[in-house]
Amino acid sequence: MTSPGTTSPASTSPAATDTRGAPVVRAVLRNAEQTVVITPIEFVGSPTPSLGVEWEFALTDKRTGDLSNSAAALFELVGSRIPGPDGKVHKELLRNTVELVTGICRNTGEAMADLSATLGAVRELTDELGVDLYGAGTHPFAEWSTQLLTEGHRYAELIERTQYWGRQMLIWGVHVHVGIDRRDKVLPILDALLNYYPHLLALSASSPMWAGQDTSYASNRAMMFQQLPTAGLPFQFTRWAQFEKFVSDQKITGIIDHTNEIRWDIRPSPHLGTIEVRVCDGATNIAELSALVALIHCLVVDLSQRMDAGEELPTMPPWLVQENKWRAARYGLDAIVICDRELDERLVTDDLADLLKHLEPIADSLDCSDELAGIHGIIERGASYQRQRAVFARTGSMREVVASVVAEL
Repeated sequence: MTSPGTTSPASTSPAATDTRGAPVVRAVLRNAEQTVVITPIEFVGSPTPSLGVEWEFALTDKRTGDLSNSAAALFELVGSRIPGPDGKVHKELLRNTVELVTGICRNTGEAMADLSATLGAVRELTDELGVDLYGAGTHPFAEWSTQLLTEGHRYAELIERTQYWGRQMLIWGVHVHVGIDRRDKVLPILDALLNYYPHLLALSASSPMWAGQDTSYASNRAMMFQQLPTAGLPFQFTRWAQFEKFVSDQKITGIIDHTNEIRWDIRPSPHLGTIEVRVCDGATNIAELSALVALIHCLVVDLSQRMDAGEELPTMPPWLVQENKWRAARYGLDAIVICDRELDERLVTDDLADLLKHLEPIADSLDCSDELAGIHGIIERGASYQRQRAVFARTGSMREVVASVVAEL
């Protein structure tokens, strides 16, 4: 990668290191006469609407509730003690984080069974290390300056470029992949999914506290993550060639080296044949995770079937999508969201009630009706951000907030 302000680098080859092993940022000016060749991006379509889930956790000290930089020790145990789930337990940017991933699944129930098996194995190891798995979107009182970076060139280069904001990323989320059968469906479905962005964020919001105070946001994570240069809301392209040109421009100018460095809230994953929905805050328990996964799966399949039937999927201008994201992040389940281009507005929970009814036949076909019904439970019980605030109001202790999140798992 190149530092901000450099001009059109000719390549984005791996950075060199100095004698201390620190990354050295280099840029070579590209000749203005040089012809830019746009490399096609193949989308390997999925024959079925398969499902994959990635669930990020923080590691917290059992005694203090603070973040624990113990991921390296955990991965040593994973490699030596449970070789089966090894490929389903991943490193992340910071040493306080671990990610559990599923294989390719048919439906929500299968994905939750896959995750539960890995979760059980990993929890035995975290208990030995004196740490807990913590599933919320942010930690209520941890200091970013004490967190350690995971070893690896990719992570070092990210921090070299993003500096203060990159080091601030004490955030955890849930990513859901859904298989798409044809490339021409990807961008229309992605754009249409943005209409439901606030619904997903409001339901999953679990990050109200940051650095020892209540932010007054339901999802501070959503606001934090969009500070990174390639993160946030996706651009709304109408043709695949536009996406290919965008990726080419990003690589030529040194913004990214690989397509997976585009960290949009919803993005195509061409090599997997999926759309990846990265909207949701971290999930604090598997029951709510299953409800969110089922909702995402049903939404994507519904939109895909509507395209098959010849329908033009509804979209909204980016300025309305952006406003909806902010409203959901700020107000959570109390957000009044913009529903369409005609500027109709509704309380997000009212709109969810109609949406769930619409998706019932899809849920039945995907064998996830029970899981989808769990959305009603989140609304009735209160989302995680509301439960965390209730614990703090009752105890006045952010350590008790951490303990409550850990206990939910």
